Amino acid sequence: MRSEQRIVGVALFTLAIFLTAGRGLQAQDALKNGTIITRTDLVSAKGMEGVLVLRELPPGGESGKHTQSEDEIVYVLDGSITVEVQGKPALTLKAGQAFHTAAGQVHNVKNASATAPGKALAFYIVKKGTPLEGISKPAN
Repeated sequence: MRSEQRIVGVALFTLAIFLTAGRGLQAQDALKNGTIITRTDLVSAKGMEGVLVLRELPPGGESGKHTQSEDEIVYVLDGSITVEVQGKPALTLKAGQAFHTAAGQVHNVKNASATAPGKALAFYIVKKGTPLEGISKPAN
């Protein structure tokens, strides 16, 4: 139980800030990149797993409008990001702060700095075996 609480605790400090190799990458490419830290079966939700992903966003970069099929929780590790959730005011967060998006919620994540990268942990609830590039989908 204690290790599950730790995993959930870390997960609560997460979000999708998207790993890109450079400023010129397209938003769709940003949604496919990241480093999977761990995957764990969710015993109470058969066929589902939790995925913890390290995401990075270059200075001035953004994810592009997108959704997830399930919930996500993001914790900002470094830098400052702006989260734009459709129908809500934009929210700027800095290291040590977190946010949540619900399944299907259209949102965009921007690096609020033009000079420093942003880094975050993103925790996703997904169908077991979902590849990293299948976690997020560009919004139309």
